[in-house]
Amino acid sequence: MVESPFLSDPVISIKGLRKSYGETEAVRGIDLEVNRGEVFAFLGPNGAGKTTTVEILEGYRKRSGGEVTVLGEDPERAGREWRERIGIVLQSGRLDPYLTVRESLDLYAGYFRNPRPTEDVIGLIGLEGKADERASRLSGGQQRRLDVGMALIGDPELLFLDEPTTGFDPSARRQAWDVIAGLRDLGKTVFLTTHYMDEAQRLADRVTIIAAGEIVARGTPEDLGERASGETTIRYRSNGREVVLRTQSPVQTLHELTAKALAQGEALEGLEVTRPSLEDVYLELTASTEPAE
Repeated sequence: MVESPFLSDPVISIKGLRKSYGETEAVRGIDLEVNRGEVFAFLGPNGAGKTTTVEILEGYRKRSGGEVTVLGEDPERAGREWRERIGIVLQSGRLDPYLTVRESLDLYAGYFRNPRPTEDVIGLIGLEGKADERASRLSGGQQRRLDVGMALIGDPELLFLDEPTTGFDPSARRQAWDVIAGLRDLGKTVFLTTHYMDEAQRLADRVTIIAAGEIVARGTPEDLGERASGETTIRYRSNGREVVLRTQSPVQTLHELTAKALAQGEALEGLEVTRPSLEDVYLELTASTEPAE
């Protein structure tokens, strides 16, 4: 994972954010910061308060309490100039099926005062060979790339990506990951929501997990994996047999194994160490939560 050089400059700051719908408290006083130039994954089960929080950040929903700043402004009161600094990719886009890739991007470019050149965007989303293809003739993965292109055409500083690869086949997902990773290289800040833990593990610099309206974990994907209560699994082959060990002390166990193997002049064939993953800690933290919205 490439660490952003801009992590001291918050793009999003939330303090004590609350949102209630009648007597139901969907977001319960959460604190959150997103730093400039990072891919930030916001994870949580359905009903956790995730969508409510994102809509508040995007300026589409009013909060019940707390402080929120996005790019230095309160989203509730921000105007057009602020909105041009953000890009939004919804979970399901509505492309005009009769417009080509280039025509779609040109149309959206007209809504911005300083858009990014259309040809640049086409290159960034990897659709050079499809620039004159109608949206209706694009594959699902290519249409999603065009959705990202629509969000990029205004050259925003901050992009919200809502479940960007839902319904994709494995190949299309990997291609989308390359596009998202490329946004970091452009210096963009990405706020990603996803139900795919491998996606967050692969792309995110930092992760925050929300459950029942409260933040239950935050950190890098690697740090969160270390928090899981599950044991590390060590596998290797000895005399043609597979040996499987589960341990809470993997470093000590590996030291003992390798020392014994070296002393006896043996090889630990097929040695494999599997640590608890982000998905393990996510399931552990959210398994018993009740929907809050």
